[in-house]
Amino acid sequence: MNDLLIMTPGPTEVSEEVRRAMSRKITNPDLDPEFFDFYLNVCNKLKKVVKTKNDMIIMSGEGILGLESACASLIENNDKVLVLDNGIFGKGFADFANLYGANVKRWEFPYDKAIDIKKLEKKLSKNNDFKFATFVHCETPTGIINPAEEICELLNNYNILSVVDSVSSIGGVEIDVDSWGIDIILGGSQKCLSVPPGLTFMSVSKTAWDVIKQRETAVKGYYTNLQHWQNWYQKKHFPYTQAISDIYALDAGLDKWLADKNVYTRHDKIAKAVRKALVKSGLKLYAENGHSNTVTAVKVPEKIEFQELNQHMTEKYNVMIAGSIGKFKNKLIRIGHMGENCYEEKIYRTLKAFDHSLRDLGYQLNYKLHKIFVEEIE
Repeated sequence: MNDLLIMTPGPTEVSEEVRRAMSRKITNPDLDPEFFDFYLNVCNKLKKVVKTKNDMIIMSGEGILGLESACASLIENNDKVLVLDNGIFGKGFADFANLYGANVKRWEFPYDKAIDIKKLEKKLSKNNDFKFATFVHCETPTGIINPAEEICELLNNYNILSVVDSVSSIGGVEIDVDSWGIDIILGGSQKCLSVPPGLTFMSVSKTAWDVIKQRETAVKGYYTNLQHWQNWYQKKHFPYTQAISDIYALDAGLDKWLADKNVYTRHDKIAKAVRKALVKSGLKLYAENGHSNTVTAVKVPEKIEFQELNQHMTEKYNVMIAGSIGKFKNKLIRIGHMGENCYEEKIYRTLKAFDHSLRDLGYQLNYKLHKIFVEEIE
């Protein structure tokens, strides 16, 4: 039988090159001068992925560390922070902002659509006295991509700093940090770059650094304090011991990504074929618009229990897909077509297992999912 195929929207499958990189002999990152140059080189590769000249930081911790660090480092007591909420993770930014004493204003948008730029523009024209705004580029629980370029343009018009969670989009969706004017963009190793969980990374603009450096009060925390990363290379000093093997893996993942000249085309082509296969076969997508090229969410069919489906699919067909979280738990099924998962043969195997599992449990589809996928991908 084939090995278990993990087709969740992160963590994703990991390539042999990345696994080999993790087995490299380690060094002492605090003392080895070559490691500082190596770390800087990995940061420069990340800059190419998101198209920025801003400072890049790689932190030891899952993606959520970056989200919290941005809030911790920017917020002083009672700062006005705008949270754009059209999904579970977007709403979650408010928790971090509240934790560090912000005066949070949360603007809620429909969860089944991308953020409406015209509605946002109308709101900002009436209320724009915010230190910074947060939003999620790709709402992973629902498979929606938000128009980051247009949102940041609006925020910049009102001199509002932007903090963008792009954990599930960096590497699978084209991003231009400098052109779009993003102040802090946050990513994670385990999504489209297909590296094991354990690292978060971010780029920080000069404007954001100025705000962080000019604080009147101390940052509430140490590990989440970005001030400790100022001039780390010049000082040859890290705030804490780096996760060397994880960074070796990230370096290998970035090399593979940078060598792939069709990465965005492949993600777009496969995402569209997946959605067409699901719809033609009689399943219903959750999102009305703004469909992501990295993850697709489909409604759980009537009389099907996700946990039973997932267990059956994993045990009988050795393919794992994902449910969702929060209010979407047991209501949505998600297929991650990002990074190492975004190849036709893996999608074919996934849709075939999904098709057979639904039929095994008594749900009849209009067509065979995997067959429609092949027709649509050609």
